[in-house]
Amino acid sequence: MPESDLGQLSTLLVYGAMAAYTVALVGFAVDLSGLRDRGPAGRRRRAVGIAMSTTWVAAGLHLAGLLVRAVAAGRVPWANMYEFSLLSTFIAVAVFLGLQRGRDLRVLGTFVTGPVLLSLGVAVSVLYVKADGVQPALASYWLVIHVSIATIASGVLAVAAVLSLLQLVQERAELRRASGDAGTGTRLDAVPGEAAGPGDDGTPLTGTPLPGTATAGGVDTVEAPAATRTGLWGRLLESLPVSGELERLSFRLNAVGFMLWTFTIIAGAIWAEHAWGRPWGWDPKEVWSFVVWVIYAAYLHARATRGWEGRRSAYLSLAGFAAILVNYFVVNLVFTGLHSYSGLG
Repeated sequence: MPESDLGQLSTLLVYGAMAAYTVALVGFAVDLSGLRDRGPAGRRRRAVGIAMSTTWVAAGLHLAGLLVRAVAAGRVPWANMYEFSLLSTFIAVAVFLGLQRGRDLRVLGTFVTGPVLLSLGVAVSVLYVKADGVQPALASYWLVIHVSIATIASGVLAVAAVLSLLQLVQERAELRRASGDAGTGTRLDAVPGEAAGPGDDGTPLTGTPLPGTATAGGVDTVEAPAATRTGLWGRLLESLPVSGELERLSFRLNAVGFMLWTFTIIAGAIWAEHAWGRPWGWDPKEVWSFVVWVIYAAYLHARATRGWEGRRSAYLSLAGFAAILVNYFVVNLVFTGLHSYSGLG
């Protein structure tokens, strides 16, 4: 049976959103290149302005595609993996745009629009199903409650994972810069043991190596700071928020996402009781949803009570989102269970 005109229109709107996200991604990348080459000070960032405007246009097309899909299918647009991908990526973009209020985090645009564009590409090329009704097991108001909250949680946690990844990269660069700053000193062009100039007390200075110096051809010279050694990439990282700020933003988003995921599991158990006569049956989907919950619970507990800030908390954040990806792709497409209807077809 051919798809309705509204279903085709929804697909065209999604493709339009992908085209706009592509333009935005290029703009964000050009902005990053400019920051890398010259630094942000005193330079008008026209590319990022264009990228942000285009991102808003893309988000509008994205939302329109979802709404038209809902009308075409006669239900909420999150009943299969294709629609789940559409909604979760829209939530991720909405979170990114919302983060701009009160702070300038446009530099994160490349790291948000890139994965969103990739996810939409997978959705339209691999996960696509035509707009239609749902199986009887999904014909429930719990579809609106349970799956919508799971989708929102996934979008929020995706942005948190991006922030955690950037936090790790930024923290490593900060450690290198700190190491370089600690090793700076006055350049010595004297052979060890030879006077290099008067000291404060009138005695000559010898060519004793300073911390962070290297000896080449009998001459001690101070190594360049780590920020200089990293060159263009170092200046690019300097345009990002500091690792502590990235970690705090990630923690807040993870806390929100964890609460939403907790509600998702509770709502799913209630729905399972209504549909199958039991709240929990160790179905693969249920097991992996619980695994995701445990990882994020450990993350929040370790950070709040054990002082696991910084690198260790970022690793747990990334592990939690990796479990979400396994739950979404591997469990839905490989394992067979009562939730098999969430896969293709």
